[in-house]
Amino acid sequence: MKKEITTKKEAWLHAVRLRTLPLALASIFAGSFLAAWQDAFRWEILLLAALTTIFLQILSNLSNDYGDTVHGADSAERTGPVRAVQSGMISLPEMKRAMYLFGVLSLISGLLLVYLAVQDWRLFALFLGLGLAAIWAAITYTSGSNPYGYAGLGDISVFVFFGLLGVLGTYFLHTLSFEPLTIAIAVALGLFSTAVLNINNIRDIESDEKAGKRSIPVRIGRKAAVQYNWALLIGGYACLSVFVLLSGKLFALATFLALPIMLQVGFGVQRAASSAETDPFLKKMALSTLLWVLLFGLGLLF
Repeated sequence: MKKEITTKKEAWLHAVRLRTLPLALASIFAGSFLAAWQDAFRWEILLLAALTTIFLQILSNLSNDYGDTVHGADSAERTGPVRAVQSGMISLPEMKRAMYLFGVLSLISGLLLVYLAVQDWRLFALFLGLGLAAIWAAITYTSGSNPYGYAGLGDISVFVFFGLLGVLGTYFLHTLSFEPLTIAIAVALGLFSTAVLNINNIRDIESDEKAGKRSIPVRIGRKAAVQYNWALLIGGYACLSVFVLLSGKLFALATFLALPIMLQVGFGVQRAASSAETDPFLKKMALSTLLWVLLFGLGLLF
């Protein structure tokens, strides 16, 4: 059952979606732990990378609220949590202004991050381009005339930005170097983050299909989407095993302490008979991914 929004403050808190922020920070923490493993950790990089990521995630959430309302995915028939614009407490122009604000904030924070991290103008230009791409991806997921989320490409975007670029980019900004072993952790985070989106899309499969949003679950059906979810979870732990095998960091296996929660998520999504039953596992998957990263960091630095 949807929780009714009664005040503007509640509406903005719903739009920001605080429960998504731990997942957004997971890749930043992972890249920073890997940098500390190489004795190249910098506090200012961690703080600015985290701030930039939070701004980008909020921008993405606001854009998603805006875009899904415009395109009809957030209709009265939708069974997931109520959205801010859909509730009527926030108008489309107000939401658009908030999107501009967080777009500018993420750009300023990102520019400061790259300025402090790199001195070479070519690297600065490269990361500026990546930052602009991240802002574009956050806005156009469900907004604009041809949102890529409606074409089922959201999984690729999450895998790239929450996994590969999040981990490898953060590691590089700390170290100004590349370590091949970090790819395994970047892929693992990308797979777990994609699982979060997949659970979200499984929950919304009926309303998305009616709105013409061709997410992966809509395209392949719920049963196959659940199997896909299991593949993402298993794949993440397989990548960790590769990292441990090649690095010799056995204590990184501490991440298996998070496995019972992820198994609970996998089986819970598989057994869920409705959107309401699926929804709690979205938050559990996001938090278990952050727990996985923290356990990995502790094991890596032990």
